[in-house]
Amino acid sequence: MRFELPQNKKLSFEMTIPIRWGDMDAMGHVNNTIYFRYLEIVRVEWLRQVGGPPDPSGEGPVIVNAFCNFLKQLEYPGDVLARHYVANPGRSSFDTFITLERVDQPGLIYAEGGATTVWMDFPSGKSAPMPDWLRQLVS
Repeated sequence: MRFELPQNKKLSFEMTIPIRWGDMDAMGHVNNTIYFRYLEIVRVEWLRQVGGPPDPSGEGPVIVNAFCNFLKQLEYPGDVLARHYVANPGRSSFDTFITLERVDQPGLIYAEGGATTVWMDFPSGKSAPMPDWLRQLVS
C-alpha cells in the first residue's frame, strides 16, 4: 500500500541530516527503521523551532499515525535534505508530510512520509483545540 502526499500542502521547514555509517543495515543501505527516525527528527526540530514542544503537565503534540513510502535506497556516505510540509488543519489536528532526498541529487525523492499530529491536553488525556499560534502556522 502506498500513501500519496497531497498536492495542497505548505512547506514549513527544511533541514539537512547526515547519513551515519551506523544507519546502514547488512544489505549496505539505510535500514527502514532509520527512515522513520529521520522523519521524527524533522518533525521534532520543526516543533522545537516554532515553540511547540510537549509540556507533560499541560498541552502539546502527539503523533497518532505515521507512514513512509520507500522509493529509493539511501546509502552512506551522504546527506539527506528533508522538507517538512503541513496540511489539513482541523480543530485539534493537522497532517505533516516530509520528503527525503540526497543533497547531491536535488529533486530526486528517496522517501516520503507523513503523520497526523493531534494537540493534546496531557492531564486529561483528551485532544484540545490547537493554539492560535499553531493554527496560523499550519493553515
